[in-house]
Amino acid sequence: MKQEKLDWLADNPFYTKRLAFFVGQRCREASITAVAEETHLDWKTVKELDKQYMREQLRRVGVPRPKVIGIDEVSIRKGHIYRIVVSDLERHRPIWFGGEDRSEESMDQFYKELGPAKSGRIRLAVMDMWKPFRASTIKAAPQAAILFDKFHVLSHLGEALDTVRKAEYSRLEGKDRSFIKGQRYTLLSHRENLTTRGRQSLRLLLKANRRLHTAYILRESFEQMWDYEREGWARRFFENWRESLKWQRLKPYEKFARMIDRHWDGIAAYCKPENKVALGFVEGLNNKIRVIQRRSYGLHDEEYLRLKVLTTTLKPI
Repeated sequence: MKQEKLDWLADNPFYTKRLAFFVGQRCREASITAVAEETHLDWKTVKELDKQYMREQLRRVGVPRPKVIGIDEVSIRKGHIYRIVVSDLERHRPIWFGGEDRSEESMDQFYKELGPAKSGRIRLAVMDMWKPFRASTIKAAPQAAILFDKFHVLSHLGEALDTVRKAEYSRLEGKDRSFIKGQRYTLLSHRENLTTRGRQSLRLLLKANRRLHTAYILRESFEQMWDYEREGWARRFFENWRESLKWQRLKPYEKFARMIDRHWDGIAAYCKPENKVALGFVEGLNNKIRVIQRRSYGLHDEEYLRLKVLTTTLKPI
């Protein structure tokens, strides 16, 4: 007896590919539960049809051959459970989601799957200052320049500013302390992202506390680092910025400056014209992954999450 394969059938023989693609398109915008209610299908059936749709998306875009990659980790569960996400920053899409944690061994898995030939094509790797990512990249793609992601660098400076805020709150009493209470978000956000009320609160806070005012101005001014097109200019700016810390008694900022000094090569790399890439993509992708995780709350199928991440920026079929 000869079995005939029908191209129009989905992997589940009870459904057509047309239905699978419809379900997959709907699951890009809604949760599995919502799509199951809309189509009167079982929850598990919707998930499996969505998986088929996403696998077909990945098949159509082909095997990745990245030249500029972005590396980041995402938390998938409580308890410091991480996975690594690698993106093609020229094509603006994630190309790998895996590993068991954020160790060098997990990062090695990406380069092993990519293969020596394709790893040798990578000219730039954008990452945070996490040593295992850097060590794995130097080992597997030694020709690639390493650039530390602006948003991760600034997050360290934001943490330094928050440490100053906590120290000031502990040091002060009464009315002076009341200006600081409950203002963490106001202080750490960029001014343009605040509401009118938030800007008023920020003005009052900075007027009431000289040390926080100084720390805030230093945090805002540091972003100029990525505007320079020559390393010498960037270095001069940094030295002037670090010099302005003298007599300010801002220990967290001094610690941050020492960290920048140790990792200078990976920050100054952005001054080279060939390294001017869209650094905001990795941060934006992280936000999209958090939305996927919220929509898939209670879902423990990691393969489904992997497919969702890898197809999140692909065009619908």
